[in-house]
Amino acid sequence: MERGSQGRPGGRTPWVVGISGASGTPYAAAVLRALLHAGEDVDLVVSRAARLTLLDETGAPFRDAHWREDLAAWLARGADGSSDFFPAVPDLSGVRYWPAGDLAAGPSSGSYRVKGMLIVPASTACVAGVALGLSKDLLQRAASVTLKERRRLVLAVRETPLNGQTLRHLTDLDDAGAVVLPASPAFYAGPAHIQDLVDFVAGRVLDAAGVPHKLYRRWAGELGGGREQAVGGREQAGSAPAE
Repeated sequence: MERGSQGRPGGRTPWVVGISGASGTPYAAAVLRALLHAGEDVDLVVSRAARLTLLDETGAPFRDAHWREDLAAWLARGADGSSDFFPAVPDLSGVRYWPAGDLAAGPSSGSYRVKGMLIVPASTACVAGVALGLSKDLLQRAASVTLKERRRLVLAVRETPLNGQTLRHLTDLDDAGAVVLPASPAFYAGPAHIQDLVDFVAGRVLDAAGVPHKLYRRWAGELGGGREQAVGGREQAGSAPAE
């Protein structure tokens, strides 16, 4: 972990990206790639449960002592499990990693300047913890701080079906100013690969955060436009698969 200057004038003002234990780690990877390609700084928090999910979904570990190498390997992996799907891994110099158990980390304080927080994916346990203000780990604490400081908080909820208690938690978060964004891929953009579906959800997360991207084809009022899109036509730098 690197501890540099924390929000000094003229310094970095990152997006906090929290990854909970819900299934959907490819969504998180797509968001991280796009943020870095857009020149955004990132403060990364990976929950303990997320490490297990990442290992299960990718076969790769995420370790505190080797987080930079593990992150680079993860971001090179496609949603289909291919280890070299993205040959051009973005520059990681803008990433700062904080262990989930570090409640003295920068994002645990409202005086630490950030643009907002994106939780991708957000499990129902994470949703409950944030809605109730439990702050049991850095991910939940950073989200609570984001809400109290009236900064943008986006939760990409990944669970189905949803019970009444979770729906009430989501309503509470919406009332508190958070953006509740279910991980629901769309098909009008003409997906030709599972990565296209993942990128659509990641793009909607970035839309909610106000971060420019070219992860998916936007609706232009033309029926069938998505089918005319070339199979390899992703415009996002570094997001085309290897030949």
